[in-house]
Amino acid sequence: MRALSVIGLVLTVGAGAVACGSEEKKESPYVGAGEVCGGVFAGPLEKTVETVTGATSFDRTGEKRMDRVVEALKKGYASGRSWATGYDLCVLGAEGAGRRDDVKINFSIYAPQDVGDTDLRGGARMYSMGKEATAGAVGARINFECVSPQLEGSKERPARIKGGFGNAKDRGTAPEDLAANLTLAHAASLAVAKKLGCEDNGGLPEKPDLQPLP
Repeated sequence: MRALSVIGLVLTVGAGAVACGSEEKKESPYVGAGEVCGGVFAGPLEKTVETVTGATSFDRTGEKRMDRVVEALKKGYASGRSWATGYDLCVLGAEGAGRRDDVKINFSIYAPQDVGDTDLRGGARMYSMGKEATAGAVGARINFECVSPQLEGSKERPARIKGGFGNAKDRGTAPEDLAANLTLAHAASLAVAKKLGCEDNGGLPEKPDLQPLP
């Protein structure tokens, strides 16, 4: 009987150890700013993400969003339409916030008339990057053109790509606040341009030009 008791104790302890191990491996539903968007903002830009969103912890999202963005842009371009919907590179859902507060960094194919007549009311400013870059109190966007071996025919007809976001925390339109919004839009756009293999990175510099146009 004592031998059986000892065996039962060992089995119980073993089962407990397995259970503990399972709990330790359980993935957190939240990540820090360095892990959102597939790590596009890892490093110095993590603080910028926190400033723009007003949060430090975010819902975990899919790991293959960059691939889906690229595929959506390729499909949209191949359609031959003047514009096409794209895909969200990431959804910055702050821990504890509602879905309506999410900041979605989205990429799509834009129509030719979408640049050149930009509404700059409310303190928004324009910048010299790509074809057109703007930043406002709650977001920023960059329009750029891409010529790439991945986009058949783009030598003659460059792909018109728009990347950006809205719904950020409204911190006003001071130069540093607009610059923070534009910095995130630039980093995400540059990552997409590189993934697509755009010539000259679609006219986007390695470091963002944060000097607003007159």
